Amino acid sequence: MAVSLRLPDDLNIRLNDLADKTGRSKTFYMLEAIREHLDDMEDLYLAEQRLIDIRAGRSTTIPIEEVMKRYGMES
Repeated sequence: MAVSLRLPDDLNIRLNDLADKTGRSKTFYMLEAIREHLDDMEDLYLAEQRLIDIRAGRSTTIPIEEVMKRYGMES
């Protein structure tokens, strides 16, 4: 699937420079950046949604002591 992306000049210059110095394509580096950060963004979004649900009373928490006991990690 093709995606069009307009980069700010400073990022485009840096990306071109990196691609030229390494012999890899700009697309390679853009895909690497997306792969690297997508997991973090998904985790952050899900954590924010979970916090909203907890504060609204739609979800509950489990004390860490209970989790440790449940999985045999008591000290």
